[in-house]
Amino acid sequence: MADKITALYCRLSQDDMLQGESNSITNQKAILKKYAENNGFLNTKFYVDDGVSGTTFERDGFKAMMSDIEDGKVGIVITKDLSRLGRDYLKTGELIEMTFPDYDVRYIAVNDGVDTFKSENEFMAFKNIFNDWYARDCSKKIRAVFKAKGQSGKHLCPPIYGYKKSDTDKNLWIVDEVTAEVVRKIFRLCIYGYGPTQIARILTEQGILTPTAYALSQGRDNGRHNAKLHRWGTQTICHILERLEYCGHTVNFRTHMKSYKVHKIIYNPQDEWLIFENTHEPIITQQEFDLVQEIRKNKRRLQKKDELNPFSGMVYCADCGAKMYLRACSVSFQREKKVV
Repeated sequence: MADKITALYCRLSQDDMLQGESNSITNQKAILKKYAENNGFLNTKFYVDDGVSGTTFERDGFKAMMSDIEDGKVGIVITKDLSRLGRDYLKTGELIEMTFPDYDVRYIAVNDGVDTFKSENEFMAFKNIFNDWYARDCSKKIRAVFKAKGQSGKHLCPPIYGYKKSDTDKNLWIVDEVTAEVVRKIFRLCIYGYGPTQIARILTEQGILTPTAYALSQGRDNGRHNAKLHRWGTQTICHILERLEYCGHTVNFRTHMKSYKVHKIIYNPQDEWLIFENTHEPIITQQEFDLVQEIRKNKRRLQKKDELNPFSGMVYCADCGAKMYLRACSVSFQREKKVV
């Protein structure tokens, strides 16, 4: 197996950082490198996931390692302990007992004394369960802190587009005048009768930076940018028009995750939101926000000459209750010739 890769896998999560240097990436690399050298394992390669939870296997370093395993390039996988591979006992057990043997990969967890080449490791399943319980316990504690913070009226998310953190108080949002003016423009265009798609086209044509592009220009990278970085999207406009935070209010508990293992975001119904009014400086007035919500309930049409009637979608027929639309047409009248 000398021609195959000895994969040295390291992982560090936010929770592990609280335990100090013992679980740091630097420490893990040193332990794995020394172990490989002492035991004659050659052709070593590090695969690293820094700041990623062990309850998910959607990790770049892990997926790169699995890709090499599936291609038959890896002969041995070594981790500091079982928890570095993962904290989901079902998935971790499947990897060690089914996936790795299927690809003829030897797995070693240094500190836990696990080596699939030497023994069956009867207690390995219990260690995986303990690692899973640790992740569950951490999740409960984090959720409790998160809930208490949200109920106290503090923001549970970073500042949205139009705001930035205060230099003196990290929990306080202050207006970012550059992006706040764009937010005001979006609301004004909506009040004038333009739909989200039309607003997105106008902002793109004017060369206004999208929220992601602006964040990158300020040295912030959320890793979500794509080829359409400088093109405003309809969903982005809709998202901005729906944010009550622009009126100066804090809105908590809009979403939740199914569990500490399933990181899918679920949107809560509006009656479960917790709203704290007047917690920061508003960008638009409450009247403007309410007017926009009322306008967006009704579909408004531009006329053929790109003109919009301000009453479009807001006037109804007194007889049948249907919406009334403005239609301009030319009517020619033919004069009857009087026959004498």
